[in-house]
Amino acid sequence: MLSLASKVARATRVLFAETEDSLWTISANTRVVGSLVCEAGQWRLSWFAGADRRLVDYAGPVSGDIEALERALGLRLGTPVHFESHPV
Repeated sequence: MLSLASKVARATRVLFAETEDSLWTISANTRVVGSLVCEAGQWRLSWFAGADRRLVDYAGPVSGDIEALERALGLRLGTPVHFESHPV
C-alpha cells in the first residue's frame, strides 16, 4: 500500500500536469528511455535512441492522466515504467 506521502506526491504531480507546462522523464529497468512534454496543453512523447520498440511503437492516448499512461506503457513493456517530473 502506498504511504500517505506517496499518495500526496502522486496527486500533486497529476494535478500540476493538467494545469501547466510539464516535463517528465520516462524510465524502465533503471534506464531513462524517453520523455513526456506538455506545452500549451499539447502532449508529446519522445523516445531516446535504444528505447525498446514496444514503447516506441505505442500509439495509444497521451494526455494529462500520467498514471494511466505509466500503467499502459508498463503493460506494453512487461515491466514497470516510471515517470519523474522535472521543473520547466
